[in-house]
Amino acid sequence: MASKFLREYKLVVVGGGGVGKSCLTIQLIQSHFVDEYDPTIEDSYRKQCVIDEEVALLDVLDTAGQEEYSAMREQYMRTGEGFLLVYSITSRQSFEEIMTFQQQILRVKDKDYFPIIVVGNKCWKARDKFQDKRVNN
Repeated sequence: MASKFLREYKLVVVGGGGVGKSCLTIQLIQSHFVDEYDPTIEDSYRKQCVIDEEVALLDVLDTAGQEEYSAMREQYMRTGEGFLLVYSITSRQSFEEIMTFQQQILRVKDKDYFPIIVVGNKCWKARDKFQDKRVNN
């Protein structure tokens, strides 16, 4: 009997430090919300899921956002098949950083386009800030 291999998809989660990449990744893989910040160097997760009506294996790489780990970026950009560019909606700087990440991905891949999804994260913080203003006014 022939064994059936699952198609594997390599998804890379990229963004600046503290934007919630790990929290988002763990929510996706384990359906668990992490509320404490623990800076990541690099973590890899795997999850079986259905993509295009086929059972597949999703390999998610949660990357370091801190600048001191920038030398590792090009390596995971070479191997990634899709990217989540994550920014915090409470930080304009984090949004501007993802533009740089996108350009770097396209340069490393030597393409004009590549599968990239932009994710605005930490919406709950903006809601809390708005509610605080309403209470104080």
